[in-house]
Amino acid sequence: MADPDAGLFKPGTQLKHVKTGGFYKVVFLANVEATLEPAYVYESLQSHDFWIRPQAEMEDGRFERIEQ
Repeated sequence: MADPDAGLFKPGTQLKHVKTGGFYKVVFLANVEATLEPAYVYESLQSHDFWIRPQAEMEDGRFERIEQ
């Protein structure tokens, strides 16, 4: 199970997607129901849509932290 404090990005962290340039805010670290794989729930700061992405993908360099 995902430990909320185990992820590289903590809730409230703002991120920029390197490829698209989109801006996002981490909501929390959760688990994918079918696999129990840790995944981030994050919000688009442009559209306010919510997204889910596996922890490994979020932390592989696709996103960079934005200092606030």
